[in-house]
Amino acid sequence: MNNAQSAAEFTHYINSIIAEVKKAVIGKDVLIAKVLLAIISKGHILIEDMPGVGKTTMALAFSKALSLSYKRVQFTPDVLPSDLTGFSVYQKSTEKFVFQPGALFCQLFLADEINRTSSKTQSALLEVMEEGSITAEGHTYILPNPHIVIATQNPIGSIGTQMLPESQMDRFMFRLEMGYPSIQDEIEILKTRHNNNPLDSVNPAANAELLIAMQNAVSNVYVDDKIYHYIASLVNATRNHPSIQLGISPRGTIALTDACKGLAFMRGRDYVIPDDVAGLCIDVFAHRLVLNAKNGNAKAATKIIQDIVNSVSVPRPGNNGRR
Repeated sequence: MNNAQSAAEFTHYINSIIAEVKKAVIGKDVLIAKVLLAIISKGHILIEDMPGVGKTTMALAFSKALSLSYKRVQFTPDVLPSDLTGFSVYQKSTEKFVFQPGALFCQLFLADEINRTSSKTQSALLEVMEEGSITAEGHTYILPNPHIVIATQNPIGSIGTQMLPESQMDRFMFRLEMGYPSIQDEIEILKTRHNNNPLDSVNPAANAELLIAMQNAVSNVYVDDKIYHYIASLVNATRNHPSIQLGISPRGTIALTDACKGLAFMRGRDYVIPDDVAGLCIDVFAHRLVLNAKNGNAKAATKIIQDIVNSVSVPRPGNNGRR
């Protein structure tokens, strides 16, 4: 795929990818669109919810629809960092140590129940998610491009779970929730699984080359100086709010900007508008904030972010994009 790819063709592929994933993930259209938004914006995704609501199915469906090499690790307390990064094995025939790549050497990596493993193992993901590389046994290895991490976690308080450190949370563009299906959607799930695995019906709708082309197109989406100021003002408000102990980092600022460019692209625009920014603040900010003890829950974070969005001055129409 080349740079001459038209916006209409990109829109066609986006719609096709979503349609394929929807074959396996029933009734979660908004969530599917957000996961794809993060992927084309070069972001990583954390999906938090109870077991059995389709988090793993979501990741598998995207790997098939995007034709990406895929690996999954079920995170348990005995998983080691070397299981992810790789290790050297002595070969008797050559009398040399040969490096065996770990599970992270793929294009889409699923870290299943990431909050059930040790902090040492979780830390093996930090370099990967930030720099797209792995340092193992003194050597740095560049991972395949594109490289996406989709992690799932059970709610804090579930048996065997622990909180992810702030440095880990900050590397996820979005934290999303699946939620239970409606009655009608659950009936549809039962019907689609009658003598059939819905994942078997998911067909490739794109490939790595096309995904890279979309990511490059997203990076070229125009952001006006007034939009940059709007984003920086929202971030600054989180750092000075009385109920917030730790506000949004510059990494979070970049994640919001990238996500807004991705959203504009998915909506057929080559420029970002204020509505893109305001609509993504909760998804990008909520998991990054550390609230004061009396406000420390997800609902409080959502309300605080919405209050901040409502209080920060919005750029005037006509001065926030290409005309």
